[in-house]
Amino acid sequence: MMRPIRAACLGTATALVTLLACAPVAGAAATDTGSAHDKGKARIITLRAEVKELHRFPVVDGSVSQGDQVVARSDISLYDDETHTKIGETSVTCTTTRGGADEAEQCIATYTLPDGQLTVQGIYYNYLDQGPFDNAITGGTGKYEKARGSVHSEPIEPGVRRFTIHLV
Repeated sequence: MMRPIRAACLGTATALVTLLACAPVAGAAATDTGSAHDKGKARIITLRAEVKELHRFPVVDGSVSQGDQVVARSDISLYDDETHTKIGETSVTCTTTRGGADEAEQCIATYTLPDGQLTVQGIYYNYLDQGPFDNAITGGTGKYEKARGSVHSEPIEPGVRRFTIHLV
């Protein structure tokens, strides 16, 4: 059973995630899954992410307030794979830094992909609207070691997002 995260635990709770995609971080079609570092050129990976679990832990019930936590997990597939065969997942944690109508959340996500992981972080605005967002790639492991670039996320249907990963 999940329970709300208390303010004293926020530092530990935000240590890892992935994606909300903000939560939503990942989902779509990959043209190449190696890192740009491997070949010295920029590459784009497009993924499809479908949220499998998402829990919000409010500081104040019934409102979006500073300190709220969101924890999410999504299955990811290549965007152009019509069968949506799972190739990995995202793990995401977000902390609300500004409540109210202009809500903002600091999110940290990890994309677990074949041959390694990508870590991503950034601000996600207006969680309730579920709009597009852009985050920075902060690093990776395996094929994605020393990865840099950005991720653009946009909703494509309820609970499903397209993630366009730009490796530089």
